[in-house]
Amino acid sequence: MQGRKKVAIALMLATTLAAPAAAEDKLLTETVNFAGGIAFLGAGAPGLVIAAVRDGETAIAGFGETATGSGKEPDGDTLLRIGSISKTFCGDVLSSLVAEGAVGMTDPVQAHLPPEFEVPEKGGRAVRIVDLVTQSSGLPREVPQTGGTDSDPFGGNTMEAQITGLKGDPLLFPPGTGALYSNWGHDLLGIALKGIGGKPYADLLAERVLAPRGMTRTRFNLAAGDEANAMQGHFFDGSPMPLAPTPVTIECAGGLYSTASDMLRFMAWHLDRDDTANAERRRFNHAGWLYRDGLSPVSGLDDGGEMGAMAMGWVTVLPDGPAPLMLVKSGGLQGEFSFLAIAPTRDVGVFVSMNQFSLAGWPLMVKTAIDLVADLAPR
Repeated sequence: MQGRKKVAIALMLATTLAAPAAAEDKLLTETVNFAGGIAFLGAGAPGLVIAAVRDGETAIAGFGETATGSGKEPDGDTLLRIGSISKTFCGDVLSSLVAEGAVGMTDPVQAHLPPEFEVPEKGGRAVRIVDLVTQSSGLPREVPQTGGTDSDPFGGNTMEAQITGLKGDPLLFPPGTGALYSNWGHDLLGIALKGIGGKPYADLLAERVLAPRGMTRTRFNLAAGDEANAMQGHFFDGSPMPLAPTPVTIECAGGLYSTASDMLRFMAWHLDRDDTANAERRRFNHAGWLYRDGLSPVSGLDDGGEMGAMAMGWVTVLPDGPAPLMLVKSGGLQGEFSFLAIAPTRDVGVFVSMNQFSLAGWPLMVKTAIDLVADLAPR
């Protein structure tokens, strides 16, 4: 295999970099292998995994190594830290509760939080559920915190830190008037969902998303024996980063591990237009709840293409030339970059993840996913 890869790199024949994934659609398999191979060669990361679904057919390709020097090629069962793609899962849970009538999108978030959380207003506007899920709350990107170590970098994001951070005047603009990427907003959304659903967010996610779709490998923390099958993230300089624990406070914003196989199941559900039982839930989840026009500021939301609107955890990229409307989400955590794009009207979705932070590799990986969706989407 290593010899084949050296030849492939020399000749730029990316299709020989990974064994074909099992799929009836041989053209899909070929296309995914080629696109993934080119992305891997250009990204400079130790390893990369790509997965695509089209009209129910799937393909997965893995390249390189799960960690530098491991000699183990990533595949559909390799555990990947998907970072902020977790926000689409959080939006998925919210959409199920909205469809059931358990919560309204314009509900003030204060109504669903424990009393010790005192959410301020700004400009006469309260922070609503819709503001949290569409990145328009006005909250800064991160919870003000102290503490945390290299092995536990999220240790300072505690409930106490969030409660303290809300005191004073943390809002940077009146809610609903701008869009600023905020992990803190989704931290609060996870807490609010516990109040709405009557059980911890992790339980709601398992019951409403993971179990029904057979996503048995998606989890917040590694179980015993998982570490050997997990992608090792690497910093910009190539040094390995620890497989740090996920505290409850960041579960909604960025807590999940998943696999390419499970992400195919996640995408397939969102693309299933024949599933009438969940049609209303999908409509809520995919709808544009906040459009870009007239917002000020707009920041941190254009890494997968210019944000035209915000859905539930998704960034909506409007049609452009051959590219259809897409719902996209990126994630970066502990030395791993991931990207997800689906075209709900074309039954096409692509997920890709690489295990090193890279300023050059990241836009190449995103472009690979966006171009692949456009290439696979029927005209």
